[in-house]
Amino acid sequence: MTAIATDTQMRLLIIEDDRESADYLVKAFREVGYVADLAGDGEEGLALAEGGDYDVLVVDRMLPKRDGLSLIGALREKGNRTPVLILSALGQVDDRIKGLRAGGDDYLPKPYSFAELLARIEVLSRRRGGPAEDTTYRVGDLELDRLSHRVMRGKEELTLQPREFRLLEYLMKHAGQVVTRTMLLENVWDYHFDPQTNVIDVHISRLRSKIDKGFERPLLHTIRGAGYMIRDGLR
Repeated sequence: MTAIATDTQMRLLIIEDDRESADYLVKAFREVGYVADLAGDGEEGLALAEGGDYDVLVVDRMLPKRDGLSLIGALREKGNRTPVLILSALGQVDDRIKGLRAGGDDYLPKPYSFAELLARIEVLSRRRGGPAEDTTYRVGDLELDRLSHRVMRGKEELTLQPREFRLLEYLMKHAGQVVTRTMLLENVWDYHFDPQTNVIDVHISRLRSKIDKGFERPLLHTIRGAGYMIRDGLR
C-alpha cells in the first residue's frame, strides 16, 4: 500500500492493479491536494475499504484475487455506503449497467480525462454529505481553477508550468498567511529536509514574473526571515 498524507480532508482509496495507471492517479490526486491510498488487488482493496474512512473509492473493474464488482458487492452487503467510482476498459452500455447495479455510484470508461474524473469524484463526495472543497481560489484579481488548471489575472490568462501551478495553488490556498520554505519543500516538492538548493527562490522568481509583472499591484510578497505570502496588498 502507498499512503499519501496532506492537510486536506478529502480521502480517496484507489484500487488498481496496473502499476503505471495507479502511480499516475496517486500523483495526480496528490497534486490537487487529496489524500490517496493505493491497493493493488481486490482483497487488499476490500480490507482497506472496510477499515478506512474514505470519502470516495476509485475501483478498477478487472482486479486480481477479487474483481471490482465482487468487491463492491461485498462492501454493500456489509452496509458500507462509501461512494464508488468504477474505472474500466469495459465501456459498453451493458458493462456500465452491470457496474451500477453491482453497487457502483458512477462508471467512467478508460481512457478518460483526469479533469472529468476529478469532477465526478467531487460530485460523489458532495452526495456523501462531506464538506465541498473549493475548486477555485481567488486573491484580488488573480484566479486559479484547480479543475481546468487555468490561471487568470484580470482578463489575461497566464501560462504556468506544472510546478509553478502547484506552487501558486499552495500559496493561494494559504492566502494571507506566511508560508515558510519548509512548508513549500514538504508540500510542493515533497522534501522533508532542506536540500540546500535555490530551487524555491528560482521558482518564486519565475512565478512572480508571471503573476505580478506588468500589473499595478503585486500579490506575491517575500516576508524577510519568514517566507512568502500571497495577498491583495500588504501592510
